[in-house]
Amino acid sequence: MLEWMLRNVMVEKGIWSGAALRRLLKEKAGYDLSAPSISALLTGQPKQMKAETLDALCTALECTPNDLWVHTPSQKVREA
Repeated sequence: MLEWMLRNVMVEKGIWSGAALRRLLKEKAGYDLSAPSISALLTGQPKQMKAETLDALCTALECTPNDLWVHTPSQKVREA
């Protein structure tokens, strides 16, 4: 299972709002993301994401994809 950690990373960086994240993306990564898209990233786990969006988030927040996603192995055990 993957857990989306964007809010945690933002808090660690002192970023408290979607508007602040949007400004940071524009300033540091030259990436313009709409307010509804920012809201979607902040309110739920993305079902899909463009590589360029992930790259911009990592650039702006000075993090890696491993900081934004935490993987916990599934509880299902495969039988041979």
